[in-house]
Amino acid sequence: MNVTVLDHAADTTPRASSTSAEIALRGVTRAFGTLWVLHGIDLDITPGQFVAIVGRSGCGKSTLLRLIAGLDTPTSGSIALDGSAEGRRGSVRLMFQEPRLLPWQRVRANVEVGLTHTSDSAERRRQADDVIAQVGLSGRERDWPAILSGGQKQRVALARALASHPRLLALDEPLGALDALTRIEMQALIERVWQKKGFTAIVVTHDVAEVVALADRILLVEDGRVALDIPVDLPRPRRRGDPEAAVIEGQILDRLLRA
Repeated sequence: MNVTVLDHAADTTPRASSTSAEIALRGVTRAFGTLWVLHGIDLDITPGQFVAIVGRSGCGKSTLLRLIAGLDTPTSGSIALDGSAEGRRGSVRLMFQEPRLLPWQRVRANVEVGLTHTSDSAERRRQADDVIAQVGLSGRERDWPAILSGGQKQRVALARALASHPRLLALDEPLGALDALTRIEMQALIERVWQKKGFTAIVVTHDVAEVVALADRILLVEDGRVALDIPVDLPRPRRRGDPEAAVIEGQILDRLLRA
């Protein structure tokens, strides 16, 4: 298989090394028994970059995300965050397709789960309320998860992830269960928070329009390898239906359909 690698965009990415992570993969493979899922991945992600990983089901994209996030270990090769292979877990937070909220805890308490760096109850409450406000849920601090909409639950999940000030936020199909309008609203929220906080972000999704709306750089994975590395050097916020965005979407869809 021929691999096409393009230089990634630099101008649209925040650069804040104190709040964002640099990631380097060298020769990373992952096998489950005799099944090889990833094959010799070499990848550099610069601090503050928003990277999207796309590909057909079973191509290895979620496995790659889990390895980067520290939820799994490679069969061979190395993964380093800021030059170190150790201590990634404390700098990384994840969002999944399901909010995974604690149903017996109210919104504020769910967000406080992410506050691992302080034990003072008043300070925890203040910090939780601050991040709840950042995701647009002021006034809902004492609500139970059961009365929230799907989009509101994902906002709580995002607040919980942001509470610990992650330097890398990994998102695994975080908006896949939402309706179309709520999904667009959440995309805009994630973009605004990322621009404000400056963390490095990596998202896995099947939605090609979503990756073009959010990412600086798109990695298309085929058969466990990076087949395309596409820069998205478009101004933000991005308008749906923009001709330049449509060209990038078409390039990705053409490759996916051929695969």
